[in-house]
Amino acid sequence: MDIGVCVKRVPMVGGKIAVTPDGQDVDTRLSGFTVSPHEECAVEEAVRLTERLGGTVTVLTLGPSEAADQLRDMLALGAGRAVLLETDGREWGPIATAAAIAAVARSRAESPDGPFDLLLFGNEAADTGDYQVPVRVAHLLGVPCATGIKHLEIDPGRARARREYRGREEVFDVPLPAVISVKEGINLPRYPSLPGRLRAKRAAIETLHPGWQGEGLRKEGLRVPAQEHQQAQLLGSGVEAVPALLRVLDELGVLP
Repeated sequence: MDIGVCVKRVPMVGGKIAVTPDGQDVDTRLSGFTVSPHEECAVEEAVRLTERLGGTVTVLTLGPSEAADQLRDMLALGAGRAVLLETDGREWGPIATAAAIAAVARSRAESPDGPFDLLLFGNEAADTGDYQVPVRVAHLLGVPCATGIKHLEIDPGRARARREYRGREEVFDVPLPAVISVKEGINLPRYPSLPGRLRAKRAAIETLHPGWQGEGLRKEGLRVPAQEHQQAQLLGSGVEAVPALLRVLDELGVLP
């Protein structure tokens, strides 16, 4: 079974988010980059499937040359091949991104390697959260699509995917090839081993250069939502603070 997994380079933001002075991007000078937890689970699921059924895992990303670092992280988890759709740094929308991925899938189908049996995605990107790319890729390729999946079983020529929706479980039984997006929690991704890291460091990454496509949308700017500011008031020290403390407790309705 040959599985393609699409990932995206996103900022690793664990604290306060800031935007660049021109308001066009998230300021990542003090943060690193990673892939979203959903996508890491997609890679893990693909590796587990090929460990059981045989086959290969190819990870693919669209982004700047630096996105090769995220591909190597996924190779260290067990993927066997990596493809970088290198861009010039401009932001691609979901329509153009899906078109570029679908073009690679079609090219692969016409090569001696044959088509992907399964294309896995994270349910949504960690930065834009637009939920569109997997569905658009499936539409362009004319194959079934299931999203928000938390359990996946593969039988010869078919996939059985399950997801939770409004307290109920939905089951999709679809023929392969298919596009499936998974959610965090479908598995627990492994930690990369030292041999895996060394192998990923030496691995060759296939690089393609798709032409940039505009989508008619223009970003005006980014802004960080206003946050409530809280201040601490010093009531005093020692016994001198007791009257002020009693007054505050009385205002809060704590005292009888």
